[in-house]
Amino acid sequence: MKTDILVIGAGPVGLFTVFEAGILGLKCTLIDNLDKPGGQCAELYPDKPIFDIPGVPYQTAQEHVDALLKQIEPFDYDLILNERVESISKKDDVWLVTTNKGSRVETPNIFIAAGAGSFEPIKPNLERDYSSLEGNKIFYAIKDKTLFKDKKVAIFGGGDSALDWTVELQKVGAEVSLVHRRDAFRGAPDTEISVRKLNEERKIELLTPFIIKDIVGNKNIDSIKLFNTGTKEELDINADYILFFYGLNKKLGPINDWNLELSGNKIQVNTENFETDKEGIFAVGDINTYPGKLNLILSGFHETTLAVQKAFNRVYPGERVPFGYTTSSKKIHEKLGYSEK
Repeated sequence: MKTDILVIGAGPVGLFTVFEAGILGLKCTLIDNLDKPGGQCAELYPDKPIFDIPGVPYQTAQEHVDALLKQIEPFDYDLILNERVESISKKDDVWLVTTNKGSRVETPNIFIAAGAGSFEPIKPNLERDYSSLEGNKIFYAIKDKTLFKDKKVAIFGGGDSALDWTVELQKVGAEVSLVHRRDAFRGAPDTEISVRKLNEERKIELLTPFIIKDIVGNKNIDSIKLFNTGTKEELDINADYILFFYGLNKKLGPINDWNLELSGNKIQVNTENFETDKEGIFAVGDINTYPGKLNLILSGFHETTLAVQKAFNRVYPGERVPFGYTTSSKKIHEKLGYSEK
């Protein structure tokens, strides 16, 4: 397979790359190890609200992904899911990319839009094997909050995800118990205030400082055994579902082996076109780092827009990058299938 830009990661920034490339007449191929496009927005928090997309006062993460997919419908692109890029090599000015399932793509440009890299949830270290409950009674992310309507839900964690979902799930009628190892939280202060108010109003139950000791049950959760780290007392609580929000283990995976200049788990780029120290390899979105970097979706949109300009020059050396305003360019309107009535 040959393509103008090979995009590693089909999250929001990867999807928007298709739009910016399409405007310039470039074709993209996206590869993602998930089973659907959208990245962490679709996989980890599809129902969480996003407020900082310019011109969009409010939309959920999944609505944002759906809007991006709608936006790139006019353009021809390939989407390879359930595959992970394993190796890259270069011949002349062309990169050869190979996945773990044997797919091979030739391209002059590689855009790494892998978000925070590959990730897996941090799980509690318990003596009892609770794997039989995972995916049906125990979850590490929420894809459909209606599953928890009018159910007893035990949430473990002290960060934004634990606090946010405590607030959101009680809105749909869930009977929520929030369990944390200390009576201080890492999440947004305003959300913590909301959680404590809900506890005072007895709309949720806040249990601190507690840690989980055991989960009893095979097909269902019979009980959850907690241990108070202050009083040393044990407590049993009941729940239909358990949500663990202890965070994610983030790894660069095979990217570590590509000899790119790194800073921790981030890829160093320049701020002219967000190219790495390897010509033809760009890093856009949360995966990159540079002075003043902000991990925001809108920052990733800016980065990939400029990177596509340089990618065009690698596809068509010596040609001027075509530029036009989407409000007035008839050529762009034709590409988008738009006509004035």
